[in-house]
Amino acid sequence: MTWHILGAGSLGTLWAVRLARAGVPVQLIVRDQSRLEAYQRAGGLTLSEHGQDYFQPIQAQTINAEQPIQRLLLACKAYDALDAIRALMPRLNASSEVVLLQNGLGSQQQVAELLAPIRCIFASSTEGAFRQSDFRVVFAGAGHTWLGDPHNPMPPAWLSELTSAGIEHNWTSEILGKLWRKLAINCAINPLTVLHNCRNGELRDQASAVSQLCRELTELLNACGQASAASELQRDVLHIIDATAANYSSMQQDVSRQQRTEVSYLLGYACAEANRRQLQLPHLQALQARLIAHLQACGLPTT
Repeated sequence: MTWHILGAGSLGTLWAVRLARAGVPVQLIVRDQSRLEAYQRAGGLTLSEHGQDYFQPIQAQTINAEQPIQRLLLACKAYDALDAIRALMPRLNASSEVVLLQNGLGSQQQVAELLAPIRCIFASSTEGAFRQSDFRVVFAGAGHTWLGDPHNPMPPAWLSELTSAGIEHNWTSEILGKLWRKLAINCAINPLTVLHNCRNGELRDQASAVSQLCRELTELLNACGQASAASELQRDVLHIIDATAANYSSMQQDVSRQQRTEVSYLLGYACAEANRRQLQLPHLQALQARLIAHLQACGLPTT
C-alpha cells in the first residue's frame, strides 16, 4: 500500500527516502502547483546520511489531487496540521490510517477529533535531521520513534515496513506519556536557548533555571497523570543538554530564521494545562511571558 507523505521537511523527507529506498511505494504531497513544479525541477528528494547522498525520485502530487489516500504520514508543523488535514479529508475514507508526526501536544488531538472514526496514530521521534535546502535533508543523528493509538492498542501490520526501511521504532500503549516526556524536555531546553540565543550546551551556565523548570514540569506531569513521564526528568534533560551540546534547538533555529515557532504546542500547551488544573508554576509561567515578549520583539507570531 502506498505511503502518502505530506511535509517535505526534515522528518518527512527522512521517512520518505528510507521507505522508498526499501522498495515501499511512496507518494509525496505538496501544497500547490508552484511547489509541485519546484519539486519536479529538483527531480526528487535527497537525504545526506553518514556523508553520503541518497537521491530518490519519488512521485509527487498536490494536496488537492483526487487519488484516494489509505495511509498518510502527516509530517508538517503542528500549527499547519489541522488545515492540512481539512484539505485532505475528501481523499480519506473510513478505512484510512493517519500517522501524526508533530511536535508537542494539542494538534494531534485536534486532528483525531476532526477525523473520527478514522484511525489516527500518534508518533514521537528523537531522530535528528535538518533541512539543508529545498528537498534536501541532512541526517544529523540516530534516534527512535514511538508510535501508539490512545484509543486502540492493536499495532498495525505495516510496522514491518518501518523495520525494512531502517526506521527504529516501537509500538507503545503509553504514547501520550512519550509525547508528554518529549514536550517537557523541550520546554526545559528550547525556550532558554531562544532567550539566550545559544547552543544547547551553553545551558550548563543556566543550571539553576533548568533545575527550577524541571521541578515545575515534574509537578505538572504528575498532576496530568503522567508519572512515568515525570520520572528522572531533570536527569534526562541534563543528559540531552550534554549529548546535543553543539546543536541549536529547533525553536532557536526557527527564531534565527525569522520563522514561526511551535510555542503554542510546547510551552503554551504546558502552561494552559497548568492553568486548567490551577497549578502555581511561577518559573514556567514567567518563562512563557518572557518568550512571548521576545517573539513579539522579533516580529514573530506568538501562537
